[in-house]
Amino acid sequence: MKKIFLFALLSLAFWGAQAQPGGGMFGNMPKIDVKFNEYVAAPADFDKEQTGIARGTIEETTYESKTVGTTRKVTVYLPPQYDKTKKYPVLYLLHGIGGDHKEWLQGVPGTIMDNLYAAGKAEPMIIVMPNGRALPDDRAGGDVYSQEKQKGFAIFERDLIDDLIPFIQSRYSTYTDQAHRAVAGLSMGGGQSLNFGLGNLDQFAYVGGFSSAPNTKAPEELIPNVEATKKQNKLLWMVCGSDDFLMMFSARLKAFCDEKDVPCTLVEYPGGKHDFVVWKYGLYNFAQLIFK
Repeated sequence: MKKIFLFALLSLAFWGAQAQPGGGMFGNMPKIDVKFNEYVAAPADFDKEQTGIARGTIEETTYESKTVGTTRKVTVYLPPQYDKTKKYPVLYLLHGIGGDHKEWLQGVPGTIMDNLYAAGKAEPMIIVMPNGRALPDDRAGGDVYSQEKQKGFAIFERDLIDDLIPFIQSRYSTYTDQAHRAVAGLSMGGGQSLNFGLGNLDQFAYVGGFSSAPNTKAPEELIPNVEATKKQNKLLWMVCGSDDFLMMFSARLKAFCDEKDVPCTLVEYPGGKHDFVVWKYGLYNFAQLIFK
């Protein structure tokens, strides 16, 4: 009961201060002493369109969700020279509380991935950007911070595993095993990614959290079986801005992992706030580490 009450208080504080992507520091948030991993700046043009390189494609499609009882929209990025005769791994990339299946387009994932492929720095993959608000009315409008809307983010776990993943596997040429599936996200989507990825080790081998929000479960809940996590998780990678008060939620998980000797990366983005500057950096780095 105490955990639920604390979560509610943190959620209210977070959504009040972070209603806009550039929300600032909330002074009363506890600070956790943790050892960060090395920050290495991305190239200045990592998110800029380059000429003379092959480009992937972005499309919007729909799938039937038995979990929600509706037809839902999803955005999909296909790598350059997508070939139906080949199999591709899949990254499920989740948005924040105020977004939907189009929010990640602000972070130019197609451009970032095209540039990585041109430089030979990433494995060809399909990126799926769903609407993580699993409700009959899943629009980002209205009071996105309402209790009802927040419930939809938890329900999405079943929609993702039971409906969306099978749909993607039926429509696109993908691998279907855990070793070729990753999940990552920003803010609320970062919390979802940690919750769903670590909570379903048989489904996801790679897990990323970018500025993960208060919906992130406590470390003891995320990793109840340390040995199982060590065995099945291939990558647990996080980033958060140094000026983002949400650092607490990433830092407490990193501290727990360090104590339990669970491989885990947490990068502190210097001067970073709660915005796409950090999140694009997260995708750029995470994408280079998965499916290797």
